[in-house]
Amino acid sequence: MSAKYNQIGINYNQTRKADPHLTEQLLKHLNPKKEDLYLDIGCGTGNYTSELQKKGFQFIGIDPSIEMLQKAQTQNDNIQWKIGSAEKTDLPQHSIDGIIGTLTIHHWTNLARAFSELEYILKPDGKIVIFTSTPQQMEGYWLNHYFPKMLEDSMVQMPTLKTIEEAMNSSGLKVTSTNIYNIEPDLVDQFLYCGKQNPELYFDDSIRHGISSFSALANLEEVETGLAQLRKDIDSGKINTIINSYENNLGDYLYIIGEKTKE
Repeated sequence: MSAKYNQIGINYNQTRKADPHLTEQLLKHLNPKKEDLYLDIGCGTGNYTSELQKKGFQFIGIDPSIEMLQKAQTQNDNIQWKIGSAEKTDLPQHSIDGIIGTLTIHHWTNLARAFSELEYILKPDGKIVIFTSTPQQMEGYWLNHYFPKMLEDSMVQMPTLKTIEEAMNSSGLKVTSTNIYNIEPDLVDQFLYCGKQNPELYFDDSIRHGISSFSALANLEEVETGLAQLRKDIDSGKINTIINSYENNLGDYLYIIGEKTKE
């Protein structure tokens, strides 16, 4: 996983920038205090870590990718950036007041071990905010029409909400609430479903490179075939019918808010 993201990280910040709305939602759900210390687990190049730190909150950023962390350090040297993973943070017990994890949980190798580690480093009553998508939500992406194998492989990676809840419960964390997120037209963080309302985005090589599903899971033939069909459907107007056929009320992504339940 670190090797994959070392490769993706080369030009990652061209298209993966902290989105203001998502940043505000992270703040809302985490409700941090300026005197406390927080962790961004799987921080990548630290875009959200840095935005939250600029608002006056203290963060540590942990990621398994050296390439990503080097970019994070260049962007902001006022944050402690550490090599590590959700399963092994190397942080002391009860040292962290709260944790965020944005679009990272599907890369964790062992959910139970990861949540046990995060529970260990959290202080009593500490909060955790995970931003992710579920397989059920991803089934509602119109991308399935053009890149079915890529989406299928992507969904295999994604833990269900039930799986996440069970792993959290077994480690002494509990889900207190969930909040769905639907792609905004002005989204500036170009992750997988960024083109929900603007399919033209997927023709940008740099955007696809910054999305792990395209850069690490998809095969070239399917991408080329899918893009060619997408181009035809945009030009003919058929894309609107395709998009409408995938409308649903499940939301595109999900905030999972939890807290520590034991010492």
